[in-house]
Amino acid sequence: MQAGDQSITLGRQQVRVRSGRRIGAYILYMGIVTVLLVSNALTALALYFAPEVSALMRDDNSALLAAYEQRITELRLEVDRLHSRQYAQMGDMNLQMHELVQQQEVLSEQHEYVRALTEMAREMGIAQAPAATADVTAPTPPLSGDTAALAESLIAMQEDTRMALVSLSDAATLSANDILTRLRSVGIEPELAAEGVGGPFIPAQGEGLSIIDEANAVADALARYQSARHALLKAPVQTPISGTGTVTSNFGNRTDPFLKRAAFHAGIDFRASTGTPVLAAASGTVKFAGGNGGYGNMVEIDHGNGYATRYAHLSQIAVAIGQTVTGGQRIGLAGSTGRSTGPHLHFEVRRSGSAIDPTRFIAAGRALAAYL
Repeated sequence: MQAGDQSITLGRQQVRVRSGRRIGAYILYMGIVTVLLVSNALTALALYFAPEVSALMRDDNSALLAAYEQRITELRLEVDRLHSRQYAQMGDMNLQMHELVQQQEVLSEQHEYVRALTEMAREMGIAQAPAATADVTAPTPPLSGDTAALAESLIAMQEDTRMALVSLSDAATLSANDILTRLRSVGIEPELAAEGVGGPFIPAQGEGLSIIDEANAVADALARYQSARHALLKAPVQTPISGTGTVTSNFGNRTDPFLKRAAFHAGIDFRASTGTPVLAAASGTVKFAGGNGGYGNMVEIDHGNGYATRYAHLSQIAVAIGQTVTGGQRIGLAGSTGRSTGPHLHFEVRRSGSAIDPTRFIAAGRALAAYL
């Protein structure tokens, strides 16, 4: 029993020795692992808090922040540019609108000037003068700021003004030419201002005349017409008797009603009953008013430029020597005084004292009646 017990004891001691060795190895192993982990952690902490590593990380963050800040700055600049462009566009639009409104006012004044010129032309007797423009007020600027619409309306206004001026200038020129042609046909050459040379009509190159130039051209045309009409009013072309003015005896050689032989008739006779108003054939100054032999009661009017007219056989004289008369003014009454076979008006036209055929003058006056 003792020997067996000793063997068991030895066996247990061996087991304990082996167990102790295993535990020590385990503890050693765990200690080594722990030391490695701690050393790694310390190394990591050392690296993290090392000045070089910390500076590197701070540099990365600063670069990133700087990039974001740069982008934000660029976006702000872009927004500012957009605002500035918008403000500039609004400023340009307001400036354009202001300029268009000013142009509108100028065109409205020009329209009124055209209207005045048209009315003046009609009062002066230009039969072909265009009708005065009806409503020339420019449209109100649109509230929406649509400068294109306003500009288009102003262009239309400008074209209307231009066309009215051209039409008015043409009417005045044609009327003046008509008067001058008729007067020249009876030997009257009015004194007008110097005119430009002629030539074929070729449309203007480029933009042509401005509205101001065209308005000045109208003024020149009206002045020329006025000069021609003034000459017309002094030309003895108006019918000198009230009524139809039927001619019963022409100018030139005829059979004398008293002697029944050939004689020269220095004027033309108009059928008229006693008391029919006798009218001045043109404006002028009364040169003679009274009895004159075979003419009976006679009025003679001096029209200037060597022209004079005589009105004979009057039953009554209504003017006096030196009196200024106008064309169509009553100067007496028809009758049968002097060498006359019955009531009528004897009418003569004289140039530099010599009798000329009044028929051509009366015909010219009838053709130019619209200007008288």
